[in-house]
Amino acid sequence: MTEQPAQLTHLDDSGQARMVDVGEKPVTERRAIAQAVLRVTPRTAEAIIAGEAPKGDVIGVARIAGIQAAKRTSELIPLCHPLALSYVGVEGEIDASAGEIRLTAEARTTGPTGVEMEALTAASVAALTVYDMVKGIERGASIAEVVLLEKSGGLSGEWRRREPSA
Repeated sequence: MTEQPAQLTHLDDSGQARMVDVGEKPVTERRAIAQAVLRVTPRTAEAIIAGEAPKGDVIGVARIAGIQAAKRTSELIPLCHPLALSYVGVEGEIDASAGEIRLTAEARTTGPTGVEMEALTAASVAALTVYDMVKGIERGASIAEVVLLEKSGGLSGEWRRREPSA
């Protein structure tokens, strides 16, 4: 049996974009974790760890920027519902030898719709903030990926990203 493609929920019967009506969906605890990965030189990563970046505490500022962004997701993504977030956190992990900065964002709420976009927005804006804070020493820094790692709650339940098989 062939799997049917998922129905696009943000289109009405005539194909026009619309906000999904979540009024009849059950209120459940919802959680999402997303991650952004930046690539920098080992020298830049070491400067961040040592607190020697030109604009100060890179990860601390990125954490606050990500939290602020999650709270404003519905203002940035046109069809997102405004949510009463119960928690948003952003953590940074730096592997200096690999020149890699991982920003992991978690968002939680209790409501009728998920928080995936809030977690993704938090991780994305945290990554953009890191770029802004290190561009004075490395303009070649790059945001390599932004991905949803996991989500829980709602009708679809638990979901975790699977790593591709080697």
